[in-house]
Amino acid sequence: MSAIDKIYSNEMGISFFWKRETAVSIPKIQLVFRDIGFLLSLGELKDFSDCCATTIQSQCCSQCKDSQNCRSLLLRTPSDIIDLAVSKEEVYQIQELINGTILRIELKSWVKNLSLN
Repeated sequence: MSAIDKIYSNEMGISFFWKRETAVSIPKIQLVFRDIGFLLSLGELKDFSDCCATTIQSQCCSQCKDSQNCRSLLLRTPSDIIDLAVSKEEVYQIQELINGTILRIELKSWVKNLSLN
């Protein structure tokens, strides 16, 4: 039996709940990509998505010959002490992973609340 409940995945990574955490009223979401794991609340995931949007709007260095794959962008994370060096392509995939996770969590909550009414 698996120790996780998968929420969402893409080419970049995966998000899931730890089964041992589901008894907690507001479980944290494990987000894993590029050999890095973050244990985040839904609010922190939304903040992380906003950080991705800000990074997408930023520009690579002027000497960059391959701006889609150059890891010259700094992506802020929900941790004040950790930023990640990413490429444009990576930040798009990270944001898609985060937004897909948020959508699935909110949809599941909405359906659950709808069925209670």
